[in-house]
Amino acid sequence: MTAYAIAHMHDVNVGADIVEYLRRIDAALAPFGGKFIVHGGRQVTVEGPANSNIVVIEFPDFEAAENWYNSPAYREILPLRTENAPGATLLAERCDDDHLATDVLGDLTVPEGVTAPVAWITRATGAASSAGPDGRISRC
Repeated sequence: MTAYAIAHMHDVNVGADIVEYLRRIDAALAPFGGKFIVHGGRQVTVEGPANSNIVVIEFPDFEAAENWYNSPAYREILPLRTENAPGATLLAERCDDDHLATDVLGDLTVPEGVTAPVAWITRATGAASSAGPDGRISRC
């Protein structure tokens, strides 16, 4: 399943190191099938602190994204970015086409002391999900 590398960077210092990183990133992505989905272009911060940028790179699957991030070619240029564009980077797998927001409830644990709703209905399975005495949400 398709996966993404997503970087949320703040206060990017566009200097010689970032220019060098940009010159070399495409060659580091190519062996893993990585391609930019969001990079530059119009970005408007509608919530949270301003002065940040998002970059999204698509990969054929999660393994390709991990292999790219851990590759010698990328590790060699990574400090050029991290030392000039602080922020968070994560790897994420794409959702199924029929994914609904409530689908994640089956993977959640309700914190102690929080009362979970009695049941959730998911379109994908038609099954109810409810929190047990241990707070773990399970599909019924």
